[in-house]
Amino acid sequence: MRLPRRSQQQVQQAQQAPQPQQPQQTKRWRRKGAVTTACSVLLALIVAGHRWIPDGPGHVGSLAETLLPWTALALPVLLVAALLRRSRTATAALLLPVTVWLAVFGGRLADKSSPGGDLTVVSHNVRQENPDPRGTAQSLIASRADVLALQELSPDTAPVYERALAATYPYHFYQGTVGLWSRYPVRGARPLPIMPWTRALRATVDTPGGPLAVYVAHLPSVRVTPSGFTSGARDEALGRLAAYLRAERVQRVVLTGDLNGSADDRALRPLTRHMDSAQDTAGEGFGLTWPSRFPVVRIDQILLKGVKAASAWTLPATTSDHLPVAARVSLAP
Repeated sequence: MRLPRRSQQQVQQAQQAPQPQQPQQTKRWRRKGAVTTACSVLLALIVAGHRWIPDGPGHVGSLAETLLPWTALALPVLLVAALLRRSRTATAALLLPVTVWLAVFGGRLADKSSPGGDLTVVSHNVRQENPDPRGTAQSLIASRADVLALQELSPDTAPVYERALAATYPYHFYQGTVGLWSRYPVRGARPLPIMPWTRALRATVDTPGGPLAVYVAHLPSVRVTPSGFTSGARDEALGRLAAYLRAERVQRVVLTGDLNGSADDRALRPLTRHMDSAQDTAGEGFGLTWPSRFPVVRIDQILLKGVKAASAWTLPATTSDHLPVAARVSLAP
């Protein structure tokens, strides 16, 4: 049995018939542009309103604020996504997070240093397992610091630093894992019991411009785990340290050390509410310090009260896993 052939007219009509549209693909293309736009708006909200991120279980707010400057890495990703989607809306929306990020962090990228200053303060977590403490000491001497604060000293390395620094810094005090070396006389040095073992001290340095209260601290480490940001021990020790600082009677105060937190972290507000970050007020860039090979966060701080930073910077890497930090400080009120 043979089927009838289609007439030539029927074939032409079939060829001329309009092809069916693909609405699902078009809608999907538009939806991708909408997702990119939504991500841009969300990023802007996170950067601008990070203080309203609930800390809650896992200290998500503290973790977000610690890594907040790195949100800039999302900007080129969103730009590429917008260009691939050929979405004018998504491309225009990208201006929002760019503007917000620059408003929040743009000022830190500029060089805010100025000439002058009365003395140089240097702080360094020298790493407990430092394979070359003598070489680290020589690097710190080269910084020409007037006041030198060290953290993560050990029973094996502390005597090495003591001998290597003796000629340059005739006045010093160390106990536990923290120490202070100075070109100027040191008095009233004592450990601060912010933890079960000694990781903080306080001393008065008699500078040519008057007495300067110097605090050296190494707060407990924090960890990022599947359950969140574990910072309970650090926050408890920080609260005790802040109490000592509030009771300080000397008007000029410098707090140095590895605080295991950035100045943006809300957990450090008991300190940053009353003290200025030398890097933020007189440095250039973010001054990231850890890990030394590829720093991603600034956890080594120099905070000031009653004195002003003229300049602040990070020093070249030693055999520690932290970069040293330095500040030139003016003692004038």
